Amino acid sequence: MVIASTIAADSDALLHSTFASRYVRAPVPRFKMPEKSMPKEAAYQVINDELMLDGNPRLNLASFVTTWMEPECNDLIMASMNKNYVDMDEYPVTTELQNRCVNMIAHLLHAPVGDDETAIGVGTVGSSEAIMLAGLAFKRKWQNKRKAEGKPYDKPNIVTGANVQVCWEKFARYFEVELKEVKLTEGYYVMDPVKAVEMVDENTICVAAILGSTLTGEFEDVKLLNELLTKKNEETGWNTPIHVDAASGGFIAPFVCPDLLWDFRLPLVKSINVSGHKYGLVYAGVGWVIWRAKEDLPEELIFHINYLGSDQPTFTLNFSKGSSQIIAQYYQFIRLGFEGYKRVIENCMENTRVLKEGLEKTGRFDIVSKDVGVPLVAFSLKDSSKYSVFDISENLRRFGWIIPAYTMPADAQHIAVLRVVVREDFSRSLAERLVSHIEQVLKEMDSLPVHVSTTAATVREKLENTEGKKVVQKSEREIQEEITRYWRRLADGKRIGVC
Repeated sequence: MVIASTIAADSDALLHSTFASRYVRAPVPRFKMPEKSMPKEAAYQVINDELMLDGNPRLNLASFVTTWMEPECNDLIMASMNKNYVDMDEYPVTTELQNRCVNMIAHLLHAPVGDDETAIGVGTVGSSEAIMLAGLAFKRKWQNKRKAEGKPYDKPNIVTGANVQVCWEKFARYFEVELKEVKLTEGYYVMDPVKAVEMVDENTICVAAILGSTLTGEFEDVKLLNELLTKKNEETGWNTPIHVDAASGGFIAPFVCPDLLWDFRLPLVKSINVSGHKYGLVYAGVGWVIWRAKEDLPEELIFHINYLGSDQPTFTLNFSKGSSQIIAQYYQFIRLGFEGYKRVIENCMENTRVLKEGLEKTGRFDIVSKDVGVPLVAFSLKDSSKYSVFDISENLRRFGWIIPAYTMPADAQHIAVLRVVVREDFSRSLAERLVSHIEQVLKEMDSLPVHVSTTAATVREKLENTEGKKVVQKSEREIQEEITRYWRRLADGKRIGVC
């Protein structure tokens, strides 16, 4: 082949050069495929150079997603990158490993499955897909029930808190389900079970509870929700079920809060999703959804495909995907076991405590997150008159830290916080270093004039002046609310969090 020989010749010539980038004589097109080939070393160098400008994943404290795994697991991942998970007949062992993972998770979540029985569940590319599948199961089961009763089935709704991750909004929009959100209040940033049950009606396909809120890491009271909803079901005969979005907390609570009732031990909990790529300790690209029993997953949603030589039952939103994350999940399960996971999570909780105490000692922050929940620290400034949490976030970037600042959903939009997620690879020494850098940033911003130093001051000036005319003086809280609304507009209403 002419092209192959040309590439080979260029590659040989490249060996005489120190940097592959010398062989890229023109800018690499950004929108169109290059007309000519380049040596593999040059292509590598071009991309590697650009990726250097990315943030450091281990210092990305905005994300719940795992950023470190053992070298042995990395080797397994690389060895299985070329396996298509959907080819079950060709890769039967990979399929078996997925089924083992489903069973292990089901038992961890106290699903009513015998030792010799197969649990009902599936691996997904993350909790977003898992939530879509669970939501579809609830919708279809509700529709079937309404059809059998001769009642309308065209206006399904789902009840959640306003603190849900954006994937719930996607589910509602994509699959035409009304999303009824319980508003938050200052100091209470999770769904109120009492208000949630009040919003339930005959068209509610399920109530979604969050075990590990994206905003504060707090666990919602699923036990109380189950009790209140059971009582309402007895009064109305609606039999409204519960789904638990345990994307963040599903691999936390079983190890550090074993007596907390939130899972399949509660009768109304019919399905649970967990993220393997969060505290399941696997790189991005794997989630799980588990159903209580076979009857909770309508059979008509399962496709049976005779595509590659055998019957393949499948319930997913995609078809082809890699096998590596499934294999990595199984590695973590047998490598760590219950004891190992417990040790990792306890260490995360301890480092969370160290970070929290360090922030409290500064005297400058209010801790918004709770002690029981996902290992993270969400905190707000006690005094935002000179600068905001957005300024702190921006200034910490120069040290390499990626820490999000955001405002709470309705009706707590005036509260703006910073959030640090503590993962397995966030050590005590890093926690102490982060506190020292926050103190340094605070000291530097304190020393600067307000009109020079901060974004908050700039926003404040814009808010206090309209077309050159001074507006009526507002209270500190009113100004802070306007500042946070300004930032929300800049962010286009996007929510914080990764599935």
